[in-house]
Amino acid sequence: MAKEKEVKTNAMRILDKNKIVYESHTYECTEFTDGAQIADTLGLPHEKVYKTLVTVGKSRQNYVFVLPIDDELDMKKAAKAAGEKSLEMLPLKELTPLTGYVRGGCTSIGMKKQFPTIISKSILDLEKVVVSGGRLGSQLELAPKDLIAVTRAKVEDVTV
Repeated sequence: MAKEKEVKTNAMRILDKNKIVYESHTYECTEFTDGAQIADTLGLPHEKVYKTLVTVGKSRQNYVFVLPIDDELDMKKAAKAAGEKSLEMLPLKELTPLTGYVRGGCTSIGMKKQFPTIISKSILDLEKVVVSGGRLGSQLELAPKDLIAVTRAKVEDVTV
């Protein structure tokens, strides 16, 4: 039998187009799974696996934050980094229409619109980072500098 060809996600196509080297990790998944469970399933250290959170500022502008799965977003630090008075989490029902991604498959790479993106400064301590591949069951491993570049992100202290 022929080897099954991996179906490329929008995030993968963007990385390919930008000639960014990445490794794809896949796992069986049909519903939301938290980042810790994904890291454990793939045998990856938790500090290397990052989650993507989408927020709304007081101005109604959306912001994307990328941080380690075991960390918590500090809303005050995040608002300051975004230049907003305050931020709140985007309601879950708005995630897919806004980003094109589902909960558990949301990545900062290739959303429907390029939102201001802020990545936790802890990323600078890593050689490789793992983020969602843009669908459930898909994770992408790449160099932090490449994730920062492709998302045009700022790097800030935004965790508790």
